Amino acid sequence: MILIGRPGSPFVRRVASTLNHYGMKYESLPLSTATQAADIAKFNPLVRVPSLVLDDGEALIDSNCIIDYLDELAGPERALTPRSGPERRQVLRLVAIATGVAEFGVQAYYERDRRPADKVWPDWVAKRSEQVEQGLQTLEALAPTPWLALGRLTQADVTAAIVLEFIQRVLPAVAPAGRFPGLEALSTRLGGEPFYAEARDKG
Repeated sequence: MILIGRPGSPFVRRVASTLNHYGMKYESLPLSTATQAADIAKFNPLVRVPSLVLDDGEALIDSNCIIDYLDELAGPERALTPRSGPERRQVLRLVAIATGVAEFGVQAYYERDRRPADKVWPDWVAKRSEQVEQGLQTLEALAPTPWLALGRLTQADVTAAIVLEFIQRVLPAVAPAGRFPGLEALSTRLGGEPFYAEARDKG
C-alpha cells in the first residue's frame, strides 16, 4: 500500500498511526497539496490528502473511509473502532469532534497565514478558533480517565492526541502548554508508543 500525503497533516498522520498500530506495511509518498496538486489529483480528484493506494491500484480517499477499511482488515478483535452498537457510536462521536477541530484549525490557519494580509477576515479566524477551543474542551473533559472511551485505546485517543499536537503547532494561542493537561498527558503517553511516534516521520 502507498500512503499519499505529508505527515504534517493530522489526517495523514492518523492513517499512518493506524497502519503502524496494525503492523500493516506501506510506503509513504509525501506529496504536498500546495505544490504537487497535479500529482495528488491522480489519486483524489478533490486534491486532498490522505489517499491510500491499495495493492490492486484502487485509491481510497478521506481518512475516515481509509481507517474504516483498515479496521476491516485488522478484524474486530484488533480494530481501534468497534464494529457496531453504542460503543462504535461513542468512539465515532469523539473522532468526529477531533477531526472537526482539525478542520477548523486548518481553516483558521489558512485564513490567517496563507491569505494576503489585506484579505484576511479576523472574525472568521476568531470564530474558527473558538470552535477549536470548544472541541478541545469537550475532549479534555474526558481525558483523565485515562482513555477517552471504553477504558482502552481507541481511534478517539489516536486522533485526539494528533489533533492536539497539530493545533498547538498552527494555533498555539488556542492551546498553549498546560491549557489541556489531560489531552497533553494522552499525547505524551502515546508519544512513547512506536506506532504513534513513527508516524511523525513516516506519513
